[in-house]
Amino acid sequence: MESKRPVAIEHSQRLEQSQREAAVQPAQPRDAALNGHGQHPMDAERFHEASEHILGSINRVIDGKADAAKLALTVLLAQGHLLLEDVPGVGKTLLAKTLARTVDCTVSRIQFTPDLLPSDVTGVSIYNQSSRQFEFRPGAVFANIVIGDEINRASAKTQSALLECMEEHQVTVDGKSYQLGLPFMVVATQNPIEMEGTYPLPEAQRDRFMARISMGYPDKDAEIQMLETHQSSSPLVKVTPVVTANDVAAMIAMVQQVYVSTAIKEYTVAIGRATRDSANLRLGASPRSLLQLLRAAKATAALDGRDFVLPDDVLDVAESVLAHRIILERKAASSGDTPQSILHSILTSVPVAKEPAGAWARERRAG
Repeated sequence: MESKRPVAIEHSQRLEQSQREAAVQPAQPRDAALNGHGQHPMDAERFHEASEHILGSINRVIDGKADAAKLALTVLLAQGHLLLEDVPGVGKTLLAKTLARTVDCTVSRIQFTPDLLPSDVTGVSIYNQSSRQFEFRPGAVFANIVIGDEINRASAKTQSALLECMEEHQVTVDGKSYQLGLPFMVVATQNPIEMEGTYPLPEAQRDRFMARISMGYPDKDAEIQMLETHQSSSPLVKVTPVVTANDVAAMIAMVQQVYVSTAIKEYTVAIGRATRDSANLRLGASPRSLLQLLRAAKATAALDGRDFVLPDDVLDVAESVLAHRIILERKAASSGDTPQSILHSILTSVPVAKEPAGAWARERRAG
C-alpha cells in the first residue's frame, strides 16, 4: 500500500505531477560519459559566463560566503553530492535552495523525520484496479536537485534509500531500476550540535558525499548587510534561473574534458595513502574519495579558467572532500586534534612533483 505518512516535499512550481511521472524511465546501460547521459561540452567562454551568473546569483543571497558558493557549484559540476553541516541559522538550507533556484530544472525538498519511510524517498508501486497492473509512483528523489533537510533525523533504513541514488544515479523498486536525470545532486543539511533524536550518518553514506561545507558565522559587515536586506522579504523571492539543466549538463561535459597529468594522479594517490598510513587516523581516505577529489579538482580548474589541473586545485578542495571521511584514533581525538588539523599536517608533508613551468599543460598537448 502507498504510505500515507506526511512528507514535507516542495516541488518547483512549474513541475506538474504528471510530468514527473512521465519523466521516469527504465535504467539503461551506462556509457563512460555523464553516467550514461550524452551531452556536448560547453565552450570556455560560455562556461565562464554561466558560472559567473550562478555564483553572482548565490552571492546576492548568501552574504559573505563566496567560498561556500564556489564549492557548492564545484560539487554540482563534478557530479557529486554536498553535505552542509553547521549550527542552526547560518544559512545551510538557504544555500541549498538558492543553488537549486539558479538552475531551471526540477527541484524537490524532503524534510527528514523519524517516521519517514524509504518509499517516501524513492517511490512505490501501486496496484491500479482499473488496469489491474502495478504502476510506479516516483518519490521525491526523482528531481535534478534534491534538498534533504536535517538528513540525520531519519532512521538508518530511510537514509540508506539514498545510497543507490547517490552512487549509481538510479532507483531500484520491486526489482526494476529507473534512471535519474542529469544533472542529479543531493544537497543534505544536518546539525552537528543537537544530537537528541538524530541518527548519525554511517561512514558508508558520508563517503558518498563528495564534499562537506561548514558555513560558519558571517563576518560583521555581512551580518549587517543581511539585517538590512533580509527584513522585508526572503531574498529567495528575487532569485530566478540563470541557466538551464541542459546548460549544466554541458558544463559538466566540459569539466570532464579537463586534463589531468600523470604527476597530478600520483600526487592524489600519495595523499590518500598518507591518510591510511597515519598513526593518528583509524580510517583513511577511500579509493572513492580520491576519485571524487580528482573530479572536484577538475571542476576547480575549469572555474578558474584552465583546461588542466594544478596541484593547487587538489589542495583547494582536499579538506572539504576528505575531512568528513577520515576517523581519528582515540588518542589523537583526546589530545584535541581534529580531522582538519590532521589532514592539514598530511597535506603539508606530501611532496609535490617538481615540474617546470607549463609542464602540466605541455604533457596534454604532447599526448
